[in-house]
Amino acid sequence: MQEAPPAGQDAGRPPLILASASPRRLDLLARLGIVPDRIEPADLDETPRKAEMPRRLAQRLARAKAQAVAARSPGALVLAADTVVGVGRRILGKPADAAEARRFLDLLSGRRHRVTTGVALVSPDGTLRERVVETTLAFHRLTDAQAEDYVATGEWEGKAGGYAIHQRAEVFVRFLSGSHSAVVGLPLFETAQLLRGVGWLRP
Repeated sequence: MQEAPPAGQDAGRPPLILASASPRRLDLLARLGIVPDRIEPADLDETPRKAEMPRRLAQRLARAKAQAVAARSPGALVLAADTVVGVGRRILGKPADAAEARRFLDLLSGRRHRVTTGVALVSPDGTLRERVVETTLAFHRLTDAQAEDYVATGEWEGKAGGYAIHQRAEVFVRFLSGSHSAVVGLPLFETAQLLRGVGWLRP
C-alpha cells in the first residue's frame, strides 16, 4: 500500500530536492512538516566577488545552488539557500581555524551586524522564485573568557560568521530584529510562501 504524503503536501507533487547538506536546514524544514525527497548539495565555489555586498552574495549563491542542482535533476523542485554574515561592507565567512573564529567574535562583540539569507526555488519548468531576508542582531560585549570558552566548543566550525545562534551563542544576542530561523539558515515564513506559491505546500 502506498504511503500517504506528509501533511500539507500533495500526492501528485514533483519530488523536492534540498540543495544543501546543512542539518540545520533539514531540521527547519521538518518544522513545516517537510521531509525532502532527496538531499543534493550543489558544491559551488562560495568565494565573494570583488566588492560584492552581503545581500547580493546571499542571493547569487542561493540562486546558483538551486539552478545547478535543477540542471541535473529534471522534473524536480529544487530548494536552496545561502546565509551570509556581514559587518558593514565586510563579509564574515566560515572561519578557517580557531584563531579566525576568535577574530570574528572580537569583531561582533558589542556591536550590531546583519545576517542575510537568500532562498531560491526552481520549478520543474525552470522557473526561478526567490526571497532575500535580512536580520539585524547585536551581541553584548563579550569578555575574553566568554570568547575563549565559545571558541573552545568548536561550534564555530562550518558556520558563517563563526557562531551558531541555535546553540550556545544565542546567549550572546541582546537584540534581534527579523527572522530567527533565517539566522539559523532558512527563513520559515518565506520558504513556506514559496512552496505554497507553486502548489507544493497546501495553505
